[in-house]
Amino acid sequence: MEAGNICVLGAGSWGTALAILLAQQGKQSTLWAHSNDHVQQLINDRSNERYLSGIHFPDSLILEPKLEQAVKSADTILISVPSHAFREILKNIKPHLNHQKIAWASKGLEAESHKLLSQVAHEELGNEFSFAVVSGPTFAREVAMGLPTAITVASTDDVLAKNLAQRLHTDTFRAYTCDDIIGVQIGGAVKNVLAIAAGIADGLGFGANTRTALITRGLAEMSRLGHQLGAEQMTFMGLAGLGDLVLTCTDDQSRNRRFGKALAAGSSPEQAFEEIQQVVEGALTAKVIHEFAGELNVDMPICEQVYRVIYDDLPAKQAVIELLERRQKAE
Repeated sequence: MEAGNICVLGAGSWGTALAILLAQQGKQSTLWAHSNDHVQQLINDRSNERYLSGIHFPDSLILEPKLEQAVKSADTILISVPSHAFREILKNIKPHLNHQKIAWASKGLEAESHKLLSQVAHEELGNEFSFAVVSGPTFAREVAMGLPTAITVASTDDVLAKNLAQRLHTDTFRAYTCDDIIGVQIGGAVKNVLAIAAGIADGLGFGANTRTALITRGLAEMSRLGHQLGAEQMTFMGLAGLGDLVLTCTDDQSRNRRFGKALAAGSSPEQAFEEIQQVVEGALTAKVIHEFAGELNVDMPICEQVYRVIYDDLPAKQAVIELLERRQKAE
């Protein structure tokens, strides 16, 4: 194991951007992709033309096709795979671990169990490893281009949080720390569902007033779920809550927002997935939140309407009308 080497598992847009960020500091970082063909293409191009076209890799970025070698070469593992693949990647790396620190930049909940990814990590790896979550308002291309960005590194292990934040921190990439790993994960998951709602509203031409109301009331839904799970309420006013929510609800770099706009234009969910050509985490999370909120008796009407549009064939415009027709109450 080489001290100071961070291995990023997952060569989508976000994993690639994080690997580039680390390598741009002149430090060795390793990037692994699930597909050997994809890894070979990355090696040949020295860029990820599929997800971040035109952005070339620093010389210190190593592309590794073998998962075992990628894991063993690093002192810290940073996972950036879709939430539905999270448990599988943990199972696959477990035989090769030797007291590495484990972090992830994946956002979502496990569909089958409704569990936070931190709960999945504890189940698969036990309590001998320290865990951290990297989250916040980030579009991958802007990070890879070196545009100013701020994120949160959350962990109950203060040493790990500070160490990882220091290694990610640059002149244009500010990394803050916190210990509310539950709240940071809830923020990162729920905001994707709300971004679909924002895309639907904007796609229907409802304007800035509607979008602002949706963001504000969506934040309330996020906070209610987080409170039920023991999160700190101030977390939702920070980068991993309000910050990430505003970003994904207001800019078309968000695939979740684009998905919502496609639904508003009359596309079926399947047609919208085909159009976007990347995983739309909010669509998967909407179903989990629908079931999870029901189990916990948490009122999340915006997330519920998103679920009904995707899974119950509710017309997008009707979903907005039903939200507006809810009974009047105190804020």
